[in-house]
Amino acid sequence: MTDALFLSSDELADLATPADYVEHVREGYRQRGEGAAAEPRTKLTNADPPGMFTGYLAVLPETGAMGGYTYGAGFGGGDAWFVTPLFDAESGEPLAVLDGASMNPFKTGAAGAVGVDELAREDARTVGIIGSGPQARGQLRATATVRDLDRVRVFSPTRENREAFAEKTGERLDCEVEAVEESADAVEGADVVITATNASEPVFDGELLEPGTHVTAMGRYDPEKHELDERAVSRATYVLDLRARADRDAGSLMAAIEADAVGEDHVHAELGEVVAGHAAGRTDDEEITVFDSGGTGIETVAAAHMLYERAREEGRGTTIKFAPASEAMRG
Repeated sequence: MTDALFLSSDELADLATPADYVEHVREGYRQRGEGAAAEPRTKLTNADPPGMFTGYLAVLPETGAMGGYTYGAGFGGGDAWFVTPLFDAESGEPLAVLDGASMNPFKTGAAGAVGVDELAREDARTVGIIGSGPQARGQLRATATVRDLDRVRVFSPTRENREAFAEKTGERLDCEVEAVEESADAVEGADVVITATNASEPVFDGELLEPGTHVTAMGRYDPEKHELDERAVSRATYVLDLRARADRDAGSLMAAIEADAVGEDHVHAELGEVVAGHAAGRTDDEEITVFDSGGTGIETVAAAHMLYERAREEGRGTTIKFAPASEAMRG
């Protein structure tokens, strides 16, 4: 038998800052760039009751951890439930099971922020964000740790939501956050554009992107749905979190290829290759860049291991026991 920890969402919620998440997720992507194993999500859908069951995995050997996410969303309860198993990458033994809900926007936001840090201009100060939910907040809070922001413009279709986002986020970030009437108002003049939506169709006109803009597109991971139009994709140096997503769920890229706007070789690099120095990031101040972030086990394992280590130091969690297969598989 071996001991592991169960860590509730509440026990994890105050263990790390957005900057902490960015630091550890960056290291996870560096390891991926050096060859660490990771696979895109597998998504299973159910019609009755309607829902989605999905998961993804990664091994971070230098961190000493492996694991991923499994979660169900929708179904009869109409909610989402996140379970994060974490294993020791040397022994293979389970280390912890985390309720992954509270960390989700922070670890996903951290992946976006690593993309901003590698691909946006050094002098980027203004952000246009489309979306006003928890993921949008996580992206913005993490981005604010890698660039000194002075102005944010947010659009979402519901006025009350975008205005509440602007009020709460402006207080937290100590910069001007303005709710705007159209997505174009958020995009025009922005140094960084973030899309964090559940939209099925493009959420802005790619012609609006000014030279030097960086885009983080993180809201969709579906071959039939995309936040970016063909023009945004074709104008950009296109970086994915994992190349294997290119023909599986990178909907914006897949739509642009289908329309012959770009070729199948349009992916410049994986983010990890850029972080590790094996591929160039931004090469000049006029370049338009895109980081297509569909969610991977890389940021999940990096963040989960950080939280596990800190929870152990503070004596948090409930001990649970696992039996090794050599003892439990008796037939």
